[in-house]
Amino acid sequence: MNVLDATATSIRSAIAAGRLSATDVCRAALDRITSVNGSLNAFNFVDADRALGRAGEIDRRRAAGDALGPLAGVPIALKDNMDVRGMRTTASSRILENFVPPYDATVVRRLESAGAIIVGKTNCDEFAMGSSNENSAFGPVRNPWALDRIPGGSSGGSAAAVAARCVPLALGSDTGGSIRQPAACCGVVGLKPSYGRVSRYGLLAFASSLDQIGPFARSVADAAATLSVLAGADPCDATTANEPVPDFAAALTGTVNDIRIGVPREFVSEGVDDQVRCAYDTALDTLRRAGATLVDIDLPHAKYAVPVYYLVCTAEASSNLARYDGVKYGYRSTAAKDSLKEMYSRTRDEGFGPEVKRRIMLGTYVLSAGYYDAFYLKALQVRTLLRRDYDQAFERVDVVAMPTTPTPPFKLGEKTSDPLQMYLGDIFTVSANLAGLPGISVPGGFSNDGLPIGFQLMGRMFDETTLLRVADAHERSTEWHKRAPSL
Repeated sequence: MNVLDATATSIRSAIAAGRLSATDVCRAALDRITSVNGSLNAFNFVDADRALGRAGEIDRRRAAGDALGPLAGVPIALKDNMDVRGMRTTASSRILENFVPPYDATVVRRLESAGAIIVGKTNCDEFAMGSSNENSAFGPVRNPWALDRIPGGSSGGSAAAVAARCVPLALGSDTGGSIRQPAACCGVVGLKPSYGRVSRYGLLAFASSLDQIGPFARSVADAAATLSVLAGADPCDATTANEPVPDFAAALTGTVNDIRIGVPREFVSEGVDDQVRCAYDTALDTLRRAGATLVDIDLPHAKYAVPVYYLVCTAEASSNLARYDGVKYGYRSTAAKDSLKEMYSRTRDEGFGPEVKRRIMLGTYVLSAGYYDAFYLKALQVRTLLRRDYDQAFERVDVVAMPTTPTPPFKLGEKTSDPLQMYLGDIFTVSANLAGLPGISVPGGFSNDGLPIGFQLMGRMFDETTLLRVADAHERSTEWHKRAPSL
């Protein structure tokens, strides 16, 4: 077995059967990271000693005949906005450059209970604010398919790590598309669960009503197996839902004869690159030939999703990031000597990057007296209308299909001077966050330049089972997920 190309489920099976050792798998992952990270800049931090220590523990448990968890011995990387006790967590920001949390995020506890081996933290847009992974204080992540291209954001490091065969699994967070966009740009699977399906305890908050943690993988089956480990109510997070957690992997039957796929043709008719449109039409035809029924639907308020999102998320960011003031923890400016106010101002000015400052200022503005009703409250009202559109659509269909991104991965630096154009790239992903719906991006083809293109599906709230089943059926009918970049 080529460990670097192996899926998480096959690695776990080989370790359980004694055909592989967890230590050898871990060393292979660490060696691969060492060999390619200089080109990709996908990892902020790697803890080889911790990872090898846990791998040795898995090997000892197997030798003793102990029961092994569903991800036993599988290397996994975490986006650098999830807390691991004793491991630096920065959110790719100077303001948290030396922060070491004293506790584990719930997803970390669940992964390690399942036997997964955390190898390190991946680079991301600062505080998950961005769609290209160019906003990191530690430099941009590069796309493993073309080093001059963006990997998508904000979880670009996690997507690049999976695509480049550093790890078979990685976690990201998705506030407006930050799992699905990089998955599309890097040619891997990226799953955003329903809001409340996975605990956010230990995730550094960006926008609390939108953030959700989910997996990157190279197969839908691996994503399903990982979600089964992550999902479930958590007393540490009051927003988690007390919903039963099914065996998501068991639902991957390959059959979609009973599935109705909603196609919002008017919504996806403008502003989409011709190559992306072709890949989208091909993906729809693939599912139709597999037995699914295509149904035209209307999402009349979807065109307002981007402005609504950038009002809601910036308002919540303004509130959440107020805690980084140089007093409680994190960076404190040494240049501030005269007053507390000066210390606050200098600390935040020196610690935050331009995009984070932009969003804090926007959010503070829309929450301010005289503008709250005109902007923030209006955005919440339209958010309700948007959610209602999807509720009505799901009375007729089981999933909704869209492109993941309107274009293939663009060049690094191409849109950094035009934030509005950058924000418009979120047009097909932000609706799932605003409505709390699950969404998945799967490999849907390649551009003429050999760059990955994603195909996105969205499902009913807490119906990841159907979503994954349709995504798996598409994967079984295509070969896109089998391609790997040549680094």
